[in-house]
Amino acid sequence: MTDIPGYSLLGGVNTPSDLRNLRSEDLPHLAVELRRFLIETLGRIGGHFAANLGTVELTLALHRCLNTPDDRIVWDVGHQAYPHKIITGRRAGLETIRKLGGLAPFNHRAESEYDAFGVGHSSTSISAAAGMAAAFRVQQRKRRAVAVIGDGGMTGGMAFEALNHAGHAGLDMLVVYNDNDMSISENVGGLRDHSARLVQKLGLVAPHLVRLPQDGEEAVETHLDNPGALFRTFGFTYHGPVDGHDLDALTQILDAIKDARGPQLLHVITTKGKGFEPAEADPIKYHGVTQFDPVTGAFPAKKAAGAPTYTQVFGDWLCEAAERDPRVVAITPAMREGSGLVDYARRFPQRYYDVGIAEQHAVTFAAGLACEGLKPVCAIYSTFLQRGYDQLIHDVAIQNLPVLFAIDRGGLVGADGATHHGAFDLSYLRCIPNLVVMAPSDENECRRMFATGMALNGPSAVRYPRGNGLGLAIEPEYKPLPIGRGRIVRDARGRRRPRVALLAFGCMVQPALSAADILDAVVADMRFVKPIDAELVLELANENDLLVTLEDNARMGGAGSAVNEVLVAQHHKVQVLNLGLPDAFIEHGTREELLTQCGLDVAGILRSVQKRLRARDLDINESARKA
Repeated sequence: MTDIPGYSLLGGVNTPSDLRNLRSEDLPHLAVELRRFLIETLGRIGGHFAANLGTVELTLALHRCLNTPDDRIVWDVGHQAYPHKIITGRRAGLETIRKLGGLAPFNHRAESEYDAFGVGHSSTSISAAAGMAAAFRVQQRKRRAVAVIGDGGMTGGMAFEALNHAGHAGLDMLVVYNDNDMSISENVGGLRDHSARLVQKLGLVAPHLVRLPQDGEEAVETHLDNPGALFRTFGFTYHGPVDGHDLDALTQILDAIKDARGPQLLHVITTKGKGFEPAEADPIKYHGVTQFDPVTGAFPAKKAAGAPTYTQVFGDWLCEAAERDPRVVAITPAMREGSGLVDYARRFPQRYYDVGIAEQHAVTFAAGLACEGLKPVCAIYSTFLQRGYDQLIHDVAIQNLPVLFAIDRGGLVGADGATHHGAFDLSYLRCIPNLVVMAPSDENECRRMFATGMALNGPSAVRYPRGNGLGLAIEPEYKPLPIGRGRIVRDARGRRRPRVALLAFGCMVQPALSAADILDAVVADMRFVKPIDAELVLELANENDLLVTLEDNARMGGAGSAVNEVLVAQHHKVQVLNLGLPDAFIEHGTREELLTQCGLDVAGILRSVQKRLRARDLDINESARKA
């Protein structure tokens, strides 16, 4: 693909080598084309948007000045790496990004030799680049390792652990701090406040921004409150700040410092949403987008309101709980919008804590709140709770503290792929003593489970999927559930043999009910993953020939394993079929496509059950012949 109408320069850039062959005076026009290509393409297909508009010039400067792919660029998170994908041979594939079988949503080592490190979670880039720099030292290879971190990555403690080690080790590496004052929600914390003061003093006027490192030290020391002092403390040589949209300034300073010995940090100031006025005005709204008008930024008219999402159900319940009880407090690690806390933060600002991209701190902070008699609710995505696992065990569960974890995006989340699926939470939660783990099958069950967790004098977790509920009328009054008790939601009618019972967890109850209509099976909404309802499991085992467990979690160690453990402990001989996510990392696509791929849609459930029943019949026939 060497020619795109309207893109005279971009059409000829298929690799960074093509970029390096361009004249310097062509680069600003290339940046204009690249930004326009992003706006037009993402206007059609959606995707991560505002952060990518802010890294156009930085991406061009890095690939022009470095010898990629031999030199390694590690992009933190991946929200800001679409321009990188475009100029490294994947421009034609951008239309497929985040779609089943298409380009990965973030950087992916299997996708391109230019993707030096796979990403998705925040604050990992400096550690990875430091490891590469250390490897180059051991191997005596003259290659460069560069970490590009920003869009909230510097609010994560892991970034500072890496700075501390890399500085102490004196590694030859470059950290580019892309300071756009944003993560997904606004950045929070001391570093953000310091950067904001710095930008305010600079006036965001390009002529005031430093162009060369030798000028930078003097300008910073003379005119500002020593913005590089923090990074120098870690052993880094500080350069900047530099206007991240000035290609001349960027290429000059990168050429000047790319071969410098020891740890280097380049501070660039960028604008999230740069070049698209609606995104500059509201970068949170345009962080991740669906289709939109590439001229006006307008989104299609919303469809008539249907069933609320589970995220909305949680947000509404939390506001109600906070109205009733002044001890209720909410914590989020930089996911106010995604976790449904916008209304709560507005109404109860004194009882709302956004701790930044700091999941470890969020969990232990909640533990501290609980120690003093408050009722903390930690709203967190399943995939991000993985980052606070030690704190969940060490600081919450061992001390049996009453922290309620509202775990959003349990199971398959769709287009964000393997790094963001909540595929392991039931497995890693159910093995923790003291912790009660619940999974709702509908909106009212969800509300009752939150109430149940809030009433406990110990830790609890309510794990719910991305997406909408069933559209049930919300019950204004709800009571806590009896701990560890499931319920039968469908009795078999004819009870023909073989008799089948479907034991479903959370969102798998609905497909189980649909499959049961064809199988004439019993369906149990198990409600609790821990403690499992052993009495109900054994009752169903005694009355049926086959038990089928259904969960949108890894089969290994998940809810189905809890059922198996009950049966083994009682030496029960009933046949069991565990259905769940396979022992593999599942890539991106729509949630429905991925459930089908994993055999967890209705058709897949029926295939698996009928296959097991056929095999069972064959075994019975074989035994009869031998008899």
